[in-house]
Amino acid sequence: MVDSKGFDLWADGYDKSVSVSDRENMYPFAGYNQVLSYIFQTIMDKQNPVVLDIGFGTGALTTELYKHGCTIYGQDFSQRMIEISQEKMPDAKLYQGNFASGLVEPLSHINYDFIVATYSLHHLTDEEKICFLHTLIERLNKDGKILIGDVAFKTRQELNECRQELGSKWDEQEVYFVAEELRSAFPNLSFMPVSYCAGVLTLTR
Repeated sequence: MVDSKGFDLWADGYDKSVSVSDRENMYPFAGYNQVLSYIFQTIMDKQNPVVLDIGFGTGALTTELYKHGCTIYGQDFSQRMIEISQEKMPDAKLYQGNFASGLVEPLSHINYDFIVATYSLHHLTDEEKICFLHTLIERLNKDGKILIGDVAFKTRQELNECRQELGSKWDEQEVYFVAEELRSAFPNLSFMPVSYCAGVLTLTR
């Protein structure tokens, strides 16, 4: 279960802890900057895109998109994360809400060129992911894309091997992506591995 209070307390030190994990090639954020860079470049191939970020945190990705002319919408369950991001992006439309319950009402009637989720949807079960992603696909413009950067693997075997290698460091409360297991629900899903524990999944409408 997602605990917004925990993320409120983590918010002010979030970027530092993520940076250390990425720099040291440590789970769970090994490859983090590469993941965000790939998503950023993909979005910037389109002129003046409208972007929805699910679980934007401190705005590491969306702030850069905002600076480059994107129209930003977002939903996060941490009020402190929203406050930090809103200071960086005063014109962004950011809302509080647990995405386990879907999109908040103001975001559920807008169409987007891109919907992004970085290191957020692993808080949902696989069934919840599928249901939520179907909802998000309906909010995409023609040729729009959902871009998911997270702890993710091509196969269940690869996930289990990583889990075994990490031992007690593995977070049993999080449900990570397995691309091949999602393809029955989303046949056009593509997966690009970035590090030993991270990758980018892409869904196109």
